Amino acid sequence: MDFELLANLLFPNVTETPADVEKKYPPRALPEGAKVTRFAPSPTGFVHFGGLFPTTIGERLAHQSGGVFYLRIEDTDAKREVEGAAEGLIKTLSHYGINFDEGAILGEDGKIRDQGAYGPYKQSQRGPIYHVFAKQLVREGKAYPVFTTKEELEALNAVDKKAEIKSRNWEEEQDSRREEQLRQRTFTLEEVQAHLAAGDPFVLRLLADGDPDKKVPFTDLIKGKLEIPENDEDFVLLKSDGIPTYHFAHAVDDHLMGTTHVIRGEEWLPSLAKHLMLFRYLGFRLPKYMHIAQIMRLDENGNKKKLSKRDMGANMDDYSRMGYAPASVCEYIMTLLNSNYEEWHAQNPEKPYTEFPFNIKKMSSSGCLFDFNKLNDVSKNILCRFTADEVYAQALEWAASNDPTLAALLERDADYAKSIFAIGRGGKKPRKDFATWQDVKPYLSFFYDELFTVEDAYDEKFSRDDIRAALSGFLATYSPADDMNGWFEKVKAIADSLGYASDMKAYKADPAAFRGNVADVSMFLRVAVTGRLNAPDLYTVMQILGANRVRARIEAMIAAL
Repeated sequence: MDFELLANLLFPNVTETPADVEKKYPPRALPEGAKVTRFAPSPTGFVHFGGLFPTTIGERLAHQSGGVFYLRIEDTDAKREVEGAAEGLIKTLSHYGINFDEGAILGEDGKIRDQGAYGPYKQSQRGPIYHVFAKQLVREGKAYPVFTTKEELEALNAVDKKAEIKSRNWEEEQDSRREEQLRQRTFTLEEVQAHLAAGDPFVLRLLADGDPDKKVPFTDLIKGKLEIPENDEDFVLLKSDGIPTYHFAHAVDDHLMGTTHVIRGEEWLPSLAKHLMLFRYLGFRLPKYMHIAQIMRLDENGNKKKLSKRDMGANMDDYSRMGYAPASVCEYIMTLLNSNYEEWHAQNPEKPYTEFPFNIKKMSSSGCLFDFNKLNDVSKNILCRFTADEVYAQALEWAASNDPTLAALLERDADYAKSIFAIGRGGKKPRKDFATWQDVKPYLSFFYDELFTVEDAYDEKFSRDDIRAALSGFLATYSPADDMNGWFEKVKAIADSLGYASDMKAYKADPAAFRGNVADVSMFLRVAVTGRLNAPDLYTVMQILGANRVRARIEAMIAAL
């Protein structure tokens, strides 16, 4: 077979060589050890939580090492592409602090443009590049065409492929594949010329030289040492429309764009033998691969299941709707990625997660368990360190899109709202009242008359006469001018007058000697003023509410009793 002639027949318009193309993509001038990583999604829908996983890894590896993190849009499957998905993906990742050094970037006009010298960064715009390398593989006898006549296409479309596959067992299917593969490999130049003259489409297949009974040693940065059966499948490189498959396109692009580390899901492991062969055929240096385990969740029976697209929390937009701060989600992901992150964070509570020395060796090879309870704990720890101004700004931003009632209350008096958010902030043990911005309205509802309700009831063990007497006694001496100590001395005096212990040590020494204690009296006031058994510091709450509303609520409770 004259492979040079075959290559010219199949690609008559391709005049460049791989060497010509590579001159346009010189190696980057980066410090030694710098990593070049990428996120290369298909624009087929929303950003999955599992997508933020490898993206975070890629961003950390690149930026910790002084390298480059870029975005490549793999849009070769036009049938699956969702309009606007690529733009939405970029916006979502930016919302979670994932910004790219180069690649497909969203311009001020809302349209995607290239930023960097290694583009185009959309695969649909790189067709001529793939054809250069495809022609070279044909020229070297490593790839061949398989033509399909119009009649064969019609016959294929009429066959129920799923039913056909189900009717065979695995061995029969492999034998049938090998027989068909051998048949397709056998052709003449005259037959190729006849097909081209007739306008018959062709796919380009790799001519596999592997033996599946032999193993190829391979080291994955997460899975460790593996043995991969050699590939014996003549897989497709170019589809009949000239568009490359993922296998071919990713090899060419990762080489030209200088990718040093490929981070992807473990579902790609079965394709690894194909990629090892393809890089060898093309003469490219193989990047380091990291195959990360799938993210799991617990179902209602406590069994582990893959986090699917339909699960709450799978769609990154879910977190925005629920009101999670981006920093909370990002830090939660770090706890899943590295087993020592929480220990580091405990020692460095004021430092952002981006200062954590991310380590591949600390990643789990068996998978991570998604847990909303853990996310909420992480989020509370994050939000409690926000200033009152930061809480106000982000809560208002979320409410503007998701809760107009809350937004209106916050905007009505910003200083009032900030005084509420300031309660218990700062210090070594700040309050952890909410995990999401969705929690804000229930938290502060008692500060606004239009939202205030008495949610909790007094325990039946307390005399209603005692409660009324305590509330009335407080009103008789209450003054908003009192400082905290003076305020509490008056509460203690009320306790003593009712036979409740004002000294907690005395109460603990002999509880039977008293009707209750000063904490009970404070609780009587707390329920009357806030409607809750648990609330922030009562003195501060009263100062924020003001004397008129404090008196009105206590009087309403006395009347209700």
